[in-house]
Amino acid sequence: MIEFVSAERCVGCTLCVKVCPTNVFDKGEDGVPTLARQEDCQTCFICEAYCPVDALYVAPFAEPLDVSPQEEELIEAKLLGSWRETIGWGKGRTTLAELDTTPFIDLILPQRR
Repeated sequence: MIEFVSAERCVGCTLCVKVCPTNVFDKGEDGVPTLARQEDCQTCFICEAYCPVDALYVAPFAEPLDVSPQEEELIEAKLLGSWRETIGWGKGRTTLAELDTTPFIDLILPQRR
């Protein structure tokens, strides 16, 4: 579930607002998105993946955390934008597709001659 938006890192691009399939965010008056409907979050990580400045943290749990995470703790634990890093989105990162060695595509495509 989406747990945190860093006002410090956010650049106000509102990509998270636009890509969220369940309309969890509202654009704040200062341009920083707010968690308006956190309970609607489906933990899909799309917002975190699209955030160009790693300003979001989505916890891998379907229920909200008991205690709101603090930004310093998230930074220290390298959790802000961690999903985006895992999938390789962002400058200088290796994408999962580049690491994939699954022969699946070879199984479905016709053999070249």
